[in-house]
Amino acid sequence: MPEADAQLYLHPQTLARLSSFELRAKLIVEGLSSGMHRSPYQGFSVEFAQHRPYSPGDDIRHLDWKVFGRTDKLQLKQYQQETNLDLVVLVDASGSMGYGSRTFEDASGMGRTTSPDGRAHWSKFDHATALAAALAYITLRQSDRVGLVVFADEIRAMVRRSGSQGTWRQIVGALSTHPVAPQNQGRPTGLARAIDQALTQLTTRCVLALISDLYVEPEDLRAALARVRHAGHDLLVFQVVDKAEEEFAFTDAAPFEGLEGEPALRVDPRSLRKAYLEAYHAHLEKVLALIRGFGFDYQKLSTHDWLGPPLASFVARRNARLKRGKAAR
Repeated sequence: MPEADAQLYLHPQTLARLSSFELRAKLIVEGLSSGMHRSPYQGFSVEFAQHRPYSPGDDIRHLDWKVFGRTDKLQLKQYQQETNLDLVVLVDASGSMGYGSRTFEDASGMGRTTSPDGRAHWSKFDHATALAAALAYITLRQSDRVGLVVFADEIRAMVRRSGSQGTWRQIVGALSTHPVAPQNQGRPTGLARAIDQALTQLTTRCVLALISDLYVEPEDLRAALARVRHAGHDLLVFQVVDKAEEEFAFTDAAPFEGLEGEPALRVDPRSLRKAYLEAYHAHLEKVLALIRGFGFDYQKLSTHDWLGPPLASFVARRNARLKRGKAAR
């Protein structure tokens, strides 16, 4: 596919017209293929790290037959680089992720006013699932293992790490059947609890990709990040925001409804805009400072932007950082 065509299909409004997450991810990947290294999750060496149990679909070339002869158990040799190639994507499906201000009709060119399931707006959760599908597709295409966690106040769906062909369908199915509304409407973001639950399922080091609007208390975020760091995992953080949240350009007095159980309040947005923006940007600064303080990678994504360019930029920056780290060893 020519680059221009790939960029066209990466636009959220075009993606919204696609009923298949698989096609969504493939089109996103087209925009990242040129000049990419084998993986954005490369380790620093190929030294032997540990064994792990064999799972159906794993590459049998890495089976340790000596261990099998002694124990009658199938164990894979796992190297430091391969340890860092396992990816688990955590997608926030709490109530606030159901918000979106851009319509399907806008820029669609098709005259369509709603999504296939009847929604009128492209939400933060739509953007998050498109990114999760893309990351999963990239990882599986590289013959690496990927898993998925969908969470709100706690884990709502999980696909265990695997590199088998069926993993892709399981991930797409989990993303398709766990939308924010109506199942998760009103559910708060239980990030720390979800992280704890996910970590209990991870027996080997891996890379976690957290996709969320991060509307959590800074101390809750700090606790979650500390637990990931203590467990020895790497973390990629993608913060999904909506243009209306960033600009707060509302002009008419109206009821503002809480998405995570808060009561509706009738307010004049013009009188609150300055204070809102100050609080909003202060929160973003705290979030960014915490993530960078733990040494994790961060990327902000807007629902009004294409996924391809910021994701490609993120991968390039991460690869550059990993190269610098390798050179410093």
